[in-house]
Amino acid sequence: MENRTDHLDPTTESYEATIAKQDAKIAELTAKLNWYQEQFRLAQQKRFGASSEKTNPDQVEMDLFNEAEILATPDSEEPSVETVTYSRKKAVGNREAKLDQFPVETVDYTLTESEQVCSCCGGALHEMSTEIRNEIAIVPAEVKVVRHVRHVYACRHCEREEISTPIITATMPKPVYPGSLASPSAIAYVMGQKYVDAQPLYRQEQQFARLGLTLSRQTLANWMMYGANQWLSLLADRMREHLLKQDILHADETTLQVLREPGKSAETQSYLWLYRTGRMGPPIVLFDYRPTRGGENPRDFLKGFSGYLHVDGYPGYHKVAGVTLVGCWAHARRKFDEAMKSLPASHDKTKTTAQQGLDFCNQLFAVERELKESSPEERYAIRQERSRPIVDAYSSWLKQQRSRTLPKSLLGQAITYSINQWDKLTAFLADGRLEIDNNRSERSIKPFVIGRKNWLFANTPRGAKASSTIYSVIETAKENGLNPFKYLQYLFEQMPQLSDPKDPEELDRLLPWSSSLPLTCRIFKS
Repeated sequence: MENRTDHLDPTTESYEATIAKQDAKIAELTAKLNWYQEQFRLAQQKRFGASSEKTNPDQVEMDLFNEAEILATPDSEEPSVETVTYSRKKAVGNREAKLDQFPVETVDYTLTESEQVCSCCGGALHEMSTEIRNEIAIVPAEVKVVRHVRHVYACRHCEREEISTPIITATMPKPVYPGSLASPSAIAYVMGQKYVDAQPLYRQEQQFARLGLTLSRQTLANWMMYGANQWLSLLADRMREHLLKQDILHADETTLQVLREPGKSAETQSYLWLYRTGRMGPPIVLFDYRPTRGGENPRDFLKGFSGYLHVDGYPGYHKVAGVTLVGCWAHARRKFDEAMKSLPASHDKTKTTAQQGLDFCNQLFAVERELKESSPEERYAIRQERSRPIVDAYSSWLKQQRSRTLPKSLLGQAITYSINQWDKLTAFLADGRLEIDNNRSERSIKPFVIGRKNWLFANTPRGAKASSTIYSVIETAKENGLNPFKYLQYLFEQMPQLSDPKDPEELDRLLPWSSSLPLTCRIFKS
């Protein structure tokens, strides 16, 4: 009997060991399965769900093909634009005020002399009042030829007396692109169509053809390359000098595909870096094309800058010397938002750990919304009073949750991100001029991201460099309340006439925030 027991014990222990291994394997596979399910739900949400990160979005999903039907409100009465002059005068509405900046073409409708007879007594009619109806007329693009005729003068008397005859030639503005048909308005229009309205050159080529003008996309590209490299690059370099004098900047980067880049395949991604000013100082937005995402790129571009630099969590910015990096709470919040969206639909999300992390971030953003119009001094004081306690409580919560959460889960990644970025995330408390997020740079880089979806790639590094220059001038113009087309046209008219296009003082008069710019370049909002 003892021999039988001795024989069974090792077998039982081996079974128990096997079961323990299987349990461990099941736990490991379950964790992996949960992770894959989490990633799948997040991917599905990103693909089919709303992109908004609002906690409680109150939005109506817009059907692309039924947009007009959804946006139209046939049940509501449209306000009348017709005014009878002898009726009680009404206050000018917001819609009428918005029309004040546009030129007005007046069309009068009167009765002929033969019609100005009373149908009752046959007496003469007199004008009693007028009725006015306003309409918005759109003048589409049109092409015309501007022929510059330069007259040359000589002295008849000197010719008759055989004296040395002086030849005097009338002054004429220098062309923006010598030897070309391009005018300032033509180059400005092509640039605006591509870099403001995201119209690729092949579409513009077709649009010009419908106007009866044959211009190849190669010609349009040459116009833009020349305008960017010859003129706009001088302005972008001067804007960079002003940018580096600030003590608070924002930075971001995004991908750009360049087909013919030396030493790289066509599929390899290059990068477009963004640098811009904060809420203080003149609005400056600069783009810089680089073939890599290495930290040496911001280090070299920002050489000479010292102060605060708003960034996301990318470690490459650590190579920038002499700056204090300011983190982005929007990125920290986004991690918890993604963890929430990855949960099963049947899960009660209101009581989850991810919701707790999201609530901490929401409290900080709620404080910031109230401080939008505050001075830097007021903002600093209120942050110390209200935001710092939230930050301290959040820090304690992170330490508690770190050991309770799987590191590779989305929730674990959200917690780890905040812990690793803690010094940068809390830097906004040091100065009332700083912002809680880096959304300012993300908004500035968005026009390029949208445009990239239309024209997809750049052909050569030279073209990518020209694109970054054009984007810099256009986005800075938009930030300063300028009409990009009018401003570019003004630049291409004025810069060729400068005695020294590299003179800083002359360039400063053309910068987007210069007070010497004509009013025609500005957008007036009612």
